[in-house]
Amino acid sequence: MPKYNLNVNNKKYSVDADAGTPLLWVLRDNLGLTGTKYSCGEGICGSCTVHIDGKAERSCLISVEDVQNASITTIEGLAENPDHTIFKTWIDLEVSQCGYCQPGQIMTLAAMLNDKQSHSRKEIDDAMSTVLCRCGTYHRIRKAVDKIVEESD
Repeated sequence: MPKYNLNVNNKKYSVDADAGTPLLWVLRDNLGLTGTKYSCGEGICGSCTVHIDGKAERSCLISVEDVQNASITTIEGLAENPDHTIFKTWIDLEVSQCGYCQPGQIMTLAAMLNDKQSHSRKEIDDAMSTVLCRCGTYHRIRKAVDKIVEESD
């Protein structure tokens, strides 16, 4: 079994995994980082979203060998800063219901905020709509996103 060197949440890891193994399973099974969720396995739902070199990506679609030289951030890495505006707003506005999609929602929003560009309402809506919420808490997610974007401008 091949060995892969990864940089996850600013820590170096060496993992044994079969070639072609999705990053999602390496994060969850090899590294114990279970905040990144599995749902569809086809890149449709967004629950498995992580940052790869700062960009929001679906970890179920990316193989471990494709990210050896990348900087990977999971929801656990983002949560190392508990004062992060996204977490504070999510808690203040009680956004989560079941919480399953929340890592994907948060990582998607964080990638947009980190790119330092101004985003139109449509761009924000388009990006956030790529993460499915089965509980239907879109109105609470929207309220939090609006507050965060307003405060960051």
